[in-house]
Amino acid sequence: MATLHTAFLALGSNLGNRAAHLHTALREMRAYLTVEATSFLYETPPAYVTDQPKFLNAVCRVTTPLSPHELLAALEATMAAMGRVRTVRYGPRVIDLDILFYDSVQIATPELTIPHPRLPERAFVLEPLCDIAADLRHPLIGLTMRDLLAALKTPPLPRVMPVGKTLWYWGSKTYVMGIINVTPDSFSGDGLAHNDGDVVAAAVAQAERFLAEGADCLDVGGMSTRPGHTLISAEEELARVAPVIQALAQTAPAPISIDTFRREVAQAALNAGAHLINDVWGLRYDRELASLAANCGTPLVVMHNRVQPEDAAYRTRVASLPFGPPNAYDDIVGDIAQELEKSLAVAQAAGLPRWLLMSDPGLGFGKSPDQQLELIYRLGELRALGYPLLFGPSRKRFIGHVLGDLPVHERVEGTLAACVIAIDRGADVIRVHDVRAAARAARLADAVVRGQWAV
Repeated sequence: MATLHTAFLALGSNLGNRAAHLHTALREMRAYLTVEATSFLYETPPAYVTDQPKFLNAVCRVTTPLSPHELLAALEATMAAMGRVRTVRYGPRVIDLDILFYDSVQIATPELTIPHPRLPERAFVLEPLCDIAADLRHPLIGLTMRDLLAALKTPPLPRVMPVGKTLWYWGSKTYVMGIINVTPDSFSGDGLAHNDGDVVAAAVAQAERFLAEGADCLDVGGMSTRPGHTLISAEEELARVAPVIQALAQTAPAPISIDTFRREVAQAALNAGAHLINDVWGLRYDRELASLAANCGTPLVVMHNRVQPEDAAYRTRVASLPFGPPNAYDDIVGDIAQELEKSLAVAQAAGLPRWLLMSDPGLGFGKSPDQQLELIYRLGELRALGYPLLFGPSRKRFIGHVLGDLPVHERVEGTLAACVIAIDRGADVIRVHDVRAAARAARLADAVVRGQWAV
């Protein structure tokens, strides 16, 4: 068996569909290496030659049987196959792949220098490196990557996620996800799948209203996932969501999310025009969702869920990724963080880059009202995971419980209060039914929390 070596590679692109180029590079490199870890994704200004577009930058840790010079040759071949043409040094490029470190090797030849000679001066390399190897020590300088980044004294770089044709800039604003339920039995009473109307037309009209009210994304679901829900067939779920997504893809100028935990439904939804997968089971029901997202370069939301399904086969399936029992936590935030990390690890093992992952603590899913309140209060602690945080309190039962058994349609104010607290604690995306009110509340919260004084 060939000896495997560990290397750190830098990836960058500033021409064309930058995110797609990085995804292609990761896929093509798998022919001669294994990607063990990826950083988050950053948009950075060009260095050295400044009259060119901004870059998307990331770093990955890989293992490979290739020697350093063989690895360089393979990377050069990948770049050439992707259309990289060398013109002006440090100029624009479709793809850039650099070897930063290779084991603890030090090389200085005309073709290759390892460690990369300009690494200590490049925040656009050091910041993503710190995502996966902050304590890695430079063999020549003797400082860690964290130390080298701190020495630059540069402000944090914008961390981004490609969602459809857009880039979401984490920390710049709160993104609002509007809920479109194509179901007859939504807990919130807003399901559109009724026998007396055109479901597709109703969904398109709702989407148009949501976008006018400030939604950044549309989340389409074809099966109620409230506690105690009935598991419908994949065929029925598909029949509900596919026509709606196809229509929205033709009319809505915003990313579309598919709310499903089944690979076959997600695949059909992506084919119909969806851009993001929102998995209420966090890969506990169908791990193949992660492989699908990895193959398609699609963002994936993994939600924490401790619900115990009533159906035995359903219960057995989600138990393949074991979580604790409902409503039984030693430490509500610590336990959720540990179990979310299981789901996130499954996703990355399937090849999905860290920059395409989002976490959701799963309000209402196997958590008592008091536990949900504590979770909201301590939500900021989940930021330690590093992943963007989606928060979905909309119209949920704990709000009615706290406010005196209010019915679903009277939980708007409670939803807004929860959203504003969550934004203050670090939520990046809020998933809501009442878009106009939530978007306005988020805008004001952002003005305060994110220091956007000029509103």
